[in-house]
Amino acid sequence: MRAPRRNRDADWNAWPVADYLAENYRRLHPCDIGVIHHHSAFYRRFAPASLARTLEFGAGPNLYPLMLAAAASRRIDALEPSRASVRYLRGQLDRGPDESWQPFYTLCRTLDPALPATAAEALTRVRIVPGVADDLAPGSYDLASMNFVAESVTEDFVEVAALCGVFVGSVRPGGHLVAAFMERMPSYRIGSGPRWPACPVDEGALRSVFEPLTDDLRITRVSKDRTLPEYGDTGVLLLTARRAGTAAEFPR
Repeated sequence: MRAPRRNRDADWNAWPVADYLAENYRRLHPCDIGVIHHHSAFYRRFAPASLARTLEFGAGPNLYPLMLAAAASRRIDALEPSRASVRYLRGQLDRGPDESWQPFYTLCRTLDPALPATAAEALTRVRIVPGVADDLAPGSYDLASMNFVAESVTEDFVEVAALCGVFVGSVRPGGHLVAAFMERMPSYRIGSGPRWPACPVDEGALRSVFEPLTDDLRITRVSKDRTLPEYGDTGVLLLTARRAGTAAEFPR
């Protein structure tokens, strides 16, 4: 049996941004609607501009989590290790978001009218931070968001758990967390390219990781989206929690 591929074994600088966007984000899919409804309800708990600094952990080229944070957060740090994704994000911030993102933002703002009038204005709160999880200083953020990251970059569940630990530890004690995970997704392909490492997780696996580290943990589910390519997943798991109220170090 071969050893599981870990995050370092994949060339994330060669991440196929154009193919990934074409397959997943050039139109609004049912699973996106489910995630946006869930995340928007979470962000509406916070008064506009009440969060000084928030994190998008492994932002990738997906803009709608950044957009969703823009009502509550005065500054959004988009941590991203892939040079290909960083180039895309910089282009979107410099030139304005592609027209294909407009239906996403329309839904975001319909659900949260406190968002700025335009997607471009929402993205002015974003600061791109090229880097990896180990670059994060623990306890730096009021809130952290992570979407389709920890389970989609490694085949090793121990590494998934470690990445989730860094995610939790990035917020101050009592700080807020929101996340989305592909449910039971094995390693996958984008377009006709190479297979990328992933680790199938379910609700039980997520609870085993997050319950020791958090309070107020809630996990819900969006059904499998048949309008997307077949990645082998069984749906999307959505999580909210608070970092447990202790100053103890979290695993890295």
